[in-house]
This record gives sequence, C-alpha cells and structure tokens, in this order.
Amino acid sequence: MRSVLGIVGGSGFYNLPELENQHWQRIMTPWGAPSDDILFAEIDGLPIRFLPRHGRGHPVPPSSINYRANIDALKRAGVTDLVSISACGSLKEEFAPGHFVLVDQFIDRTFARDKSFFGPGLVAHVSMADPVSPLLVDAIEAAAAFESVPYTRGGTYLVMEGPQFSTRAESHLYRSWGCDVIGMTNMPEAKLAREAEICYATVAMVTDYDCWHEEHAAVDVASIIAVMKGNTEKAQRMVLRLAKEFPREHPACPIGSDRALDVAIITSPEARDASLVKKLDAVAGRLLGDGV
Repeated sequence: MRSVLGIVGGSGFYNLPELENQHWQRIMTPWGAPSDDILFAEIDGLPIRFLPRHGRGHPVPPSSINYRANIDALKRAGVTDLVSISACGSLKEEFAPGHFVLVDQFIDRTFARDKSFFGPGLVAHVSMADPVSPLLVDAIEAAAAFESVPYTRGGTYLVMEGPQFSTRAESHLYRSWGCDVIGMTNMPEAKLAREAEICYATVAMVTDYDCWHEEHAAVDVASIIAVMKGNTEKAQRMVLRLAKEFPREHPACPIGSDRALDVAIITSPEARDASLVKKLDAVAGRLLGDGV
C-alpha cells in the first residue's frame, strides 16, 4: 500500500509551508463537515494531507470539533499514517515550554464528544492498549533528532474536556497520576483513528506549566501564544524532515493499528443496521464491503 502521510495541526499550527502541488479540498462525510478543508500536497513524491484541527484562524473550540468527520475525511483522502501536532501544558518539571513529548499513552477525561463510529446496530470494540503506532513514532523521533528539536520519547497525555484550563487541584491530581502533559484534543481523535485503521502518533508541544508550578504564573492564552511561534517553527521543520524520509510504501504496523477491525466487529451480519453500515463505507469498507 502506498503511504499517505496525514498531519493534524493543533493550536498555532494552521499551515505547512514548502510543500509541492498544494490545493485545499473540501471533503464531506456522513458525520458532517470536518474542521476545515484538507490541504492536498506532496513532498518528494510522498502524498501529504494536512488538516487544521481548529480550522484556519482557530474558530472551532475543542468540544465542538467534529472528530468523526475529521478522521473520516482524512481516511477518504487516503491517509495511512496520521501525526497529531498538539499544544499542551506540562505536568513535569523537566518538560519546559518549547519541549516536545512523543506521547505513548492517554487518559481520556472528556465527556461531551462522540467517541466512536460504531454504535447500536453495528458494535465494535478496538484495542487501545497501545494507542500509538511504534513505527510512526520511530520516524518522528528520527526527524526530531535530525532537526535538533528537544524531545522526549514516551509520556502520558491527560485529555481534559475544556475549554477552561485546569483548577490547581486538578493539575496536582493529574500529576499524582503520573501524567506528563495535558491538553484538550487528542481524545477521541486517537480512538477514532484506531477505528479507521489509521496509524496514529502524537507530538505534544509544551507551551506552559499548566497551573501547578509555584514559580510560574498560571497558564493564559497570551503566554501560550508567546511560546507557540517557536514551537510551530520547530514542528514545521520536523514534519518536513519526516515527510522527506518517510517510507513510500506503508509498512505493516507491528501492533496492528492498520488492521484493528479484524478482531473488533462483534455484530453478526444479519443483525447489522444497514444505514450505519453505509455511513462506515470509508472507515470500515475494507471489512464491510458490500454491507454484509
């Protein structure tokens, strides 16, 4: 299978410069409209698909993002591997603003979002034990190292609902759980990418110390924006390097991210809701085929 590299850009990451053959294209989905058009482009022959998670200009808040539409649209655009670029707060002293964390685990504390493509009439349970795809993280790590981006491989991302930032008590609670960074967007995005059989990885760009750190002011938008410019420049360099070195043929995922539905769908064919099957033509068409 030919590799198609998808990039979801978070706060401050609204475009990718230096790409070739660029054009923006609207992709409609059975789940509604995605956050924005998708940028179709390439670099050295590798197809790139870029979606600004909050829309260009940031009009869409975290809880209003249509995560199902975003992932479905990227799947329809052919994406095999998806890199999430996300601004996050740090819950660890050593992860200072400007540091990148290549996340390998999540704790989902969101509650106001649609979290699955499946449901009544077609039930599926994908594994989320290992939520990121290791070969994709390998490639991101190599790109970060090449571009001298300060990073740590491995970390737990606490996903909160937002849009408000944490209380100090919440921030200390999440630190006591061993979490490393905190943000508002990577769930249910990671879960939906797994259901869509897209290999997924997160780059958490630290912008602040949340509100737990006694020697730093509580997080606010102005302080985040001040750090964001430098983070975005580093992330753009890292993504361009990733694209240049990325395998042109999609390798099989060692944890089965690209075949997650093989052992996930439990509803027998005769009991499946035909209307839901139709909506899953992109996400699960490999298995559902003609709807049986």
